[in-house]
Formats: sequence, C-alpha cells, structure tokens
Amino acid sequence: MFQNPLQILSKYHDTLGDTFRFYLGGLKEAIVTIDPAIVQHVLKTNHENYEKSDIQVKRMGHFLGKGLLTTHGEAWKTQRRLIQKGFSPKQLDALSTIMQDSLTDSLRIFDSHIQKGPVDIYPHMMEITFSMVARSLFGARLKAEDISLVSDTICTVQEFIVKQTLQPYLNPWFEVSGELRKHEEMRVRADAVLMSYIKKRRDEPPSDDLLQTLMDARYTDGEGMSDELILSESMQLLVAGHETSSNSLSWLLYLLSSRPDVLEQMRQEFDSVLGDRQVSHGDVPKLEYSTQVVQESLRLYPPFWMIDRIAVADDRVGDTVIPAGSTVIVYVYGAHHASAHWQKPEEFDAERFVKGSDKLRTPFTYFPFGGGPRGCIGLHYAMLQILMILKELLTKYDFEVPPGQTIEPRAMVILRPKHGIRMSFNGITEPATCVA
Repeated sequence: MFQNPLQILSKYHDTLGDTFRFYLGGLKEAIVTIDPAIVQHVLKTNHENYEKSDIQVKRMGHFLGKGLLTTHGEAWKTQRRLIQKGFSPKQLDALSTIMQDSLTDSLRIFDSHIQKGPVDIYPHMMEITFSMVARSLFGARLKAEDISLVSDTICTVQEFIVKQTLQPYLNPWFEVSGELRKHEEMRVRADAVLMSYIKKRRDEPPSDDLLQTLMDARYTDGEGMSDELILSESMQLLVAGHETSSNSLSWLLYLLSSRPDVLEQMRQEFDSVLGDRQVSHGDVPKLEYSTQVVQESLRLYPPFWMIDRIAVADDRVGDTVIPAGSTVIVYVYGAHHASAHWQKPEEFDAERFVKGSDKLRTPFTYFPFGGGPRGCIGLHYAMLQILMILKELLTKYDFEVPPGQTIEPRAMVILRPKHGIRMSFNGITEPATCVA
C-alpha cells in the first residue's frame, strides 16, 4: 500500500465497486468510496459529522500547530472566516504584483538552468511556486535562503508524516531511533525563521501581503491572533499553497508537451486577452480555454488524490452504514478516472470543461480541491498562480520530454511525479519580419 496506493485502491474499485472496506496500513479498517452520493454526504450535506483524520489533526498538527488545516468545529469556522478575507478579489488584485515580481526573479534562475540541458521540472516548479506563496505571505523582503530552508523542511516533514500514517507499525521505532526528534528539530528551525519576520512586522508599516491580513484580523471581542497562531496559520498556508500548484504545473507541462494543438490554442488566447501584459486576477475569467486545460489536467492528476474523514456519530447513506469512529476515504483519483462518469477517462480532453459543462455533470464527480465548506480556501489564488506561470512559460519557451523516461504518479500527501519529469526547454524565436 505504501509503495503504490493508486494501483491497489483502483484494483479494489474495479473488483469491489464504488464503495468498499479496506485495511489502511494493515491495521485500521476504512470505507473507501467514489460514489458521488456518499462523497457529497460526507463532504457537504452532513459534513459536521465528519472530522479530519489523525494524519491532519494529530500528525500534521504535531508539526504545524493548530490552524485552519488541523482544527474542527467552531474554532475552524472562526479561523476560516478571518483568513478568507485574504483571498478576496480585492486582495488577490493586490497580491498580483507581489506574485509577478516573485515569478520574474524565479524565471531568471530557471532560465540559467535550462540553458545547460534537460531539467527535472518538478523541483523547479516547486521552487517557483513556493517562492511566490512565501512572498505573498511575508512580502518581497523574504530572503531566498530562508525560503529554501522552510521549503526543504516542509517537503521532508510531509514525507515523514506519510510514513507515519501508511506504516503506523513503525511509529515506536521512529520515536526510539531519533527519527521523530530529527524532524521536530527541523520544524523548530523553520518556525524560528518565520517567527522573526512576524515579530519584525509588528513594528513596520502595513503591507499588502497575507501576513498583514492575519495581523489585522479581529475576533468578535476585538482581539487579534497571537504571534504563535499567526505562525501556525502561515506555515499551513505555505504547506497547502505551493505544492498543489507545483504538481499541477508539472503534470500540465508534461501533458502539453505531446499536444501542440492545445499549446497553440493557449498561446493564441494569452496573446488575444493579454498581449504583452502579465496575468492579473481580473484576467482569469477571460482565459476560458486555458482554464479548461488546467481543469482537465487536475482531473487526470488531482493534487489531493484522496480525502479522509472520521465519522463522529453513526451514519448511513443509502445502503452504506458508517459506524461512529469509521474512517471514510474519498478516493478522488478514482472518481476522476471513473468510466461511469467520464468518457475515455484516461485521455486528455479539455473540451470536457467547456463553459457550462459543470451543470451537466453529476455533482462530486470532479473535486480536485475538495468540496463542501472545507474545500480549498486558496482555490482562486491557485488558479491565478497557475495561469500566471503558464503564461510566462508558454510564451517564452518551446519544450519537449526526452525519450527513455518512466513517468508515473506517486501518491504522497500530494500526487507527485514518482521519478520526476525531465524536459528540454528552448527559447521561442520571433519570426523574422518580411520587408517588401
């Protein structure tokens, strides 16, 4: 299961149907489902009966503290309401400049690497998106070496959390061997870096970044968040905000490398909508075809390949009985590849998402960013970020995937390329102007 959960869960889905019971990590029984009625019930209709599981509340909370990703009930509702202001259209407009400046700096580094030959795009997309999210949070003065330290910590800790969850029988060994302590010490170093920026900001003029939104937020009693809570929320926004986009971009570039027709149509749309301008939040609705392409890529390779919940009380959906304490795994990857809901589900077809098609789809057969009240708070930020980066890459470079690679997904916390994706990039040469 740890090595290839997609293959195992998809095999059971093919043989046992849309909903089945499975022993997670060999120890704990879980209900696995792609049934849209059950998915909607768990994530939306009766969501208050389903809490996040240990992997998010206890294990992630151990490393990231209590914040939006690791709380339930009224505490979560309060934090969600406060943090949502940071992703309003007005705030996204303000963040666009910070994001674009970060992207410009990152592309200079990227360009120096691709000049030397093929590169694995996954770590490069990680660096670009993490820098963008980090500067959206902490402003332009965030140092490159601090970005690198925090990014490395998050990636290493996430892999450790997956091991703790999918191999729970090893947890006693992790504790006595010092593995747990090693990862805790990494977290402490990263926390100290971010806390220094938070404390400095208290004495500085207001800014347009997300840290300012967290600092300005007020509860009903007029009090603001403590520095410790701001740190937890900042770290959790970093975790949730960068790897989603970097994985999506890696798979997108891979898919586009074999679809010159799609690539050309996207370039034409960027040119007609934007000309020489960069993408801003207000441009996103106008980039209809490019958005379809992103959505189809997210169907084939959803960043959150599964969503797990714990039933608080006994429940029932149709013939499926869900006892209190049961783990319910919403198998997102399986739902997105189900032949019952998608024609030729393994093929790339952006026309599935033509404007208005969502009204014809069965609800909860497509939900790459989750669904219901706990759906991704940064969805619109992520779409803006992806389109910003795509516009720059597609209008600057031609690219291809050199042969001889095994490209397949690996289901960690996020669905990432197992062996990376090596690609060659060449600058686009403007056609010569004919003078008569």
